[in-house]
Amino acid sequence: MADKVKVWFDAEADFLEVRFSDAAGYEKETKHDAVMERVDGNSQVIGFSILGVSRFKKDKPLEAELSPA
Repeated sequence: MADKVKVWFDAEADFLEVRFSDAAGYEKETKHDAVMERVDGNSQVIGFSILGVSRFKKDKPLEAELSPA
């Protein structure tokens, strides 16, 4: 688990990004159309992003699976 996380929210774009590491990486699709995972060169998850985050209801959490570490 990361000691620190970085979180960005862009209200205009309705986009949330969470990073566990500043390592170089790339975005990879998940089974959920709103969620992308960020992975490093070793396919380790180093973050994730959610597009259209405001459309999800407070009483029903968003669920998505990220690649196993």
